[in-house]
Amino acid sequence: MNQSTLTEAAVNPRPAPLSRKREPAWRTYMRRLVKSPTGLAGFLIIFVVVILGIFGPWLAPYDPNQAEFAKKLLPPLTDGHLLGTDQLGRDIFSRLIHGTSVSLIIGSCTVLFAGLIGTILGVVAGYFRGWADIIIMRIVDVKLSFPFILLVLVINAVIGAGLQNIIISLVFAGWIVYARVVRSEVLALREKEFILSCVATGVPRWEIIVKHIVPNLFTPIIVLSSLQIATYIIAEASISFLGFGVQPPQPAWGNMLSEGKDYIFSAWWLITFPGVAIVMTALGVNLFGDWLRDVLDPELKGH
Repeated sequence: MNQSTLTEAAVNPRPAPLSRKREPAWRTYMRRLVKSPTGLAGFLIIFVVVILGIFGPWLAPYDPNQAEFAKKLLPPLTDGHLLGTDQLGRDIFSRLIHGTSVSLIIGSCTVLFAGLIGTILGVVAGYFRGWADIIIMRIVDVKLSFPFILLVLVINAVIGAGLQNIIISLVFAGWIVYARVVRSEVLALREKEFILSCVATGVPRWEIIVKHIVPNLFTPIIVLSSLQIATYIIAEASISFLGFGVQPPQPAWGNMLSEGKDYIFSAWWLITFPGVAIVMTALGVNLFGDWLRDVLDPELKGH
């Protein structure tokens, strides 16, 4: 660089570049979601299921419980029935849409209450340790010795079938997953420097838990909940299929499979469409949950 160039740069310095405005967090996540084919596919499936679950009563073309024996076992695309009719002449498409709301209610309510109970017990076990940790973890170990579906079936056999009871049984069997995950996270957090500083300066325990421990648990709980919803939807379908869950005539994907199993060779659509609905919903939740885990878990962002 010659002397004239240096003189010109000194006389006419370049203006400092303007700092970019920080992008909103939701826009950042949406941009990442669009760039992920599997995450976007899962999100779209969940979006469709949620829309059908919320607006199902207005979108269904027929009454899901209206029987027309003259139109029983009609194949798909026959006489105005998109997915055909069942053995009582009820519209499969309408029953499938109404069953979506049942699956969403069971999945969301179970995740909410199981997550709340499991988080509280996990925080108590992980932070206070001692006898609280021993008792809670021994209860978890005993529950883990029973298969999940078997435990839910036993509970439903005792308290009875129905939508409310199946949520209770799933919550009773499902909180242990949250308790184990939250406990392990709290055990790691309580050894962090900012927590040790709070303890050294005499900050009350409740304040440490509420202001410093719980906010750092949101990410693992959200990721775990997104994956557990699929588990609970499949569990509800399995229990209803065995006759311990949602009872007819209320439409649910599980009891639709149970009612159609006797017609598997003569009317394939009775079990095919509820089965596809279960598989696609579980697939969508798992795909979106995997993407959410990769985005929110700082240890996986570079992979």
